[in-house]
Amino acid sequence: MSTEILEGSNLKESNLGFPEAIGQSLANISPTFTPALNIVAVVSLAGLGSWLVYGLAALALLFVGLNIATLAGRFSAAGSFFVFISRSLGPMLGGVAGFALVAAYIFCAMAVLAGSEIFVKVSLLSVGVSIENWIVYIIVGLIAGYLCYKDIKFSSRLSVGIEFLSVAIISVMLILSCIRHPTMLFDASQLMMHGATSKGMMEASVLAIFSFVGFESAVTLGKETKSPLTTIPRAVITSMLVAGTFFMFVAYTMVIAYANNTTVLGNDTAPLKTLVNGLGGGTDAVFLIYLLASLSAFACVIASINAGARLLFSMGRYQFIHRSMGLVHAKHQTPHTAILISTALTIIVPLLMLSQGAMNTYDIAGTVSTFGFITAYVLISIAAPVYLAKQKQLKVRNIIYAAIGIVAMLGAFFGSVYPVPSYPYNVLPYIYLSYLIVGLLWLSRIKYSAPQILQKMSEDLESQSSYVFRRK
Repeated sequence: MSTEILEGSNLKESNLGFPEAIGQSLANISPTFTPALNIVAVVSLAGLGSWLVYGLAALALLFVGLNIATLAGRFSAAGSFFVFISRSLGPMLGGVAGFALVAAYIFCAMAVLAGSEIFVKVSLLSVGVSIENWIVYIIVGLIAGYLCYKDIKFSSRLSVGIEFLSVAIISVMLILSCIRHPTMLFDASQLMMHGATSKGMMEASVLAIFSFVGFESAVTLGKETKSPLTTIPRAVITSMLVAGTFFMFVAYTMVIAYANNTTVLGNDTAPLKTLVNGLGGGTDAVFLIYLLASLSAFACVIASINAGARLLFSMGRYQFIHRSMGLVHAKHQTPHTAILISTALTIIVPLLMLSQGAMNTYDIAGTVSTFGFITAYVLISIAAPVYLAKQKQLKVRNIIYAAIGIVAMLGAFFGSVYPVPSYPYNVLPYIYLSYLIVGLLWLSRIKYSAPQILQKMSEDLESQSSYVFRRK
């Protein structure tokens, strides 16, 4: 690696517009995952109340999004929540948010990488071809990492293009499937949620929230986006509204497509294949639809690595972690070291979990990812009104947004740990909390051994690279 590369310090500013910003968020949400995989788990718990579960999850996260937009509309940073929360609640809690979101994005990348293996296998098996899990993990992970390293603009545009095509085709399939059941278009059973239980809907809410996580990741592009104080908040709120509408539509129409048989849908490991076959499609159609789902998963891996790397980049610039994470490639102006670490973790952990199978890897990594997002969402919902109060701009509506966001996220976390789930999900909260405790210990060490680092969080060091890179 050349000296020129090592001495790069600035991301490519004003390089991205609204399409790339919303593309980052939508790709991180990966709307295709809900009809292809997540809907099965939600329906198995919430039954005919699944559409409402998605609606309530969207509403709760919309309030979180409003809290995010409050801060994103006032200052921008590559570290997003890490910087926002540090400004409002202090660098210690900002550091906690940073560690939480690093886990959230990178474990999300791991989960989606496992999901991509499921889609690739279904696609290839439809034409009589088999492939080993580890091959998919390595190929998809390396290509995603390379595109992140090469150019954020290209990877973001590619991601939004894939998602747009995928959502359009799946929507047409669902509409055609519903037309086959014309008497059920106004489905009283779903609207009255017959047979749905509050316990099942509560448990399903955590899975529904995982369908949305990453909607805020456009905020990590704050240093690379044109007019970030208006573009980023608009991208965050728009992506949530689009995803929420689509997921409610998916839940409602998919149940109709299965003639309200939620037991069958809740146990179907390849629901899109069932839809294709129900419409008279053959192996070629199954191959194409799951190839599209694979590309959607690939786009989500890219988005997750991009977001996770930019958090590592910002934390490295502030020296919360090793400052090599804050290096920028001189030619591509991407945080190449942080991307390398994010990509390596994304590939290595699923490889170590090969014995678990792709579906279990997806569930386990997705659960840990959700814990990370919930932590950050709670902290950002606290940080927004605190910041406004310091600026003497706090209004009643800001307190309402914060209260709803906090209660909804804490409720979702409680629903994930009680009633106590089976192994290994019963130990995952403790593993995640142990990770946060290690992060807190690391931050405490910084506080006492290098207090000037925390002190400098009151300034925007991302615009003062000389301090970070020339200080011994």
